[in-house]
Amino acid sequence: MNLTLRIWRQPGPDSEGAMTTYEVSGISPDMSFLEMLDTLNEDLIERGDEPVAFDHDCREGICGACGMVINGDAHGPERTTTCQLHMRHFTDGETIDVEPWRAAAFPVVKDLVVDRSAFDRIIGAGGYVTVATGSAPEAHATPVAKPAADTAFEHAECIGCGACVAACPNGSAMLFTSAKVVHLASLPQGAPERETRVLDMVGTMDDEGFGGCTNTGMCTTVCPKGIPMSSITTMNREFLRATRKGGGSR
Repeated sequence: MNLTLRIWRQPGPDSEGAMTTYEVSGISPDMSFLEMLDTLNEDLIERGDEPVAFDHDCREGICGACGMVINGDAHGPERTTTCQLHMRHFTDGETIDVEPWRAAAFPVVKDLVVDRSAFDRIIGAGGYVTVATGSAPEAHATPVAKPAADTAFEHAECIGCGACVAACPNGSAMLFTSAKVVHLASLPQGAPERETRVLDMVGTMDDEGFGGCTNTGMCTTVCPKGIPMSSITTMNREFLRATRKGGGSR
């Protein structure tokens, strides 16, 4: 396959950025999108040019690091992570636009790399449970009902890639935050921080500059792990419950 790539290049967070055009050839349909970018970077390095910076780690669809907007879609035309997107989903001679996540809370660091540490601060605000110190508790000491366990597992699948934010016209982080809140609120182990968790995490989300949710649903269409829209509804319910009880540090 021969492709034309138009890639966002930005030397640093305080620099001007622009789309730059590259031609790549000999691309196998079985390559992943990141392997195709590796091929481009090898060519750039051989020519003495600066390679394109992009985030990646596991390349197995687990870590959520490889976020980028491809032809206007977060992670590209398939509902998967960029590292699991294969070139067979594109056609020979196609022009592909590649951009970083576009959100005020995700500032560009370089080229396609953005700073997603805002997610870490949301997690730090309440993404934990209280446990007794000392010897490990018996595995079955706290029974968990099957429906609660299923809900917790469904929401624990969120990998924090940020596609939901990138796809949302408001740059909202509601789907990410709700996945973390609902995961722990579904379990008896999460009960001690139930009120403080949702108030503090939502408060931190707002402080980080993410936009508000207007229920467009774009977040769920690109989520590679299929976190449902009902997650946001549940978090809103948890927030109202916590507000009525007067919980939280805010």
